[in-house]
Amino acid sequence: MKASEIREMSVDEMNEKLVSLKDELFRLRFQLAVGQQENTARVKAVKKDIARVKTCLRQAESAE
Repeated sequence: MKASEIREMSVDEMNEKLVSLKDELFRLRFQLAVGQQENTARVKAVKKDIARVKTCLRQAESAE
């Protein structure tokens, strides 16, 4: 997910996306601990997406 895509979202959509990404990260970490995870790079990608969403949320808050 690119930052430009995130900036086009509303604040509510960003919050929903953040919740879904955190849920996905939880599931990925659980799979990694159990040994079912094959694509370990996905964990890193989800973490970066979470950081992007949080950054865009913060920018939207400071703009208001």
